[in-house]
Amino acid sequence: MYYILFYKTVENYIEKRKPFREAHLNYASQANKRGELILAGALSDPADQAVLIFKTGSKKQAEDFAKNDPYVLNGVVMEWKVRPWTVVIGG
Repeated sequence: MYYILFYKTVENYIEKRKPFREAHLNYASQANKRGELILAGALSDPADQAVLIFKTGSKKQAEDFAKNDPYVLNGVVMEWKVRPWTVVIGG
């Protein structure tokens, strides 16, 4: 099953994420290597949200990712939610 993790970021996100970016990217890379995190990235124009696509056995894996993400832990992401995604083409 696919799940989308939506992040809503703080104002001046690009600047405020800098001290935590390396830790966040390492954390996300580990989930990608495990095959859980398929795609991830910030939306632009404006850079006020990010989207992370998971392919996992449960919603909990995406929720646990968010709860332990350095961006969330350090207040760069001010809110997040996980939604199941029913893929009908591709995947």
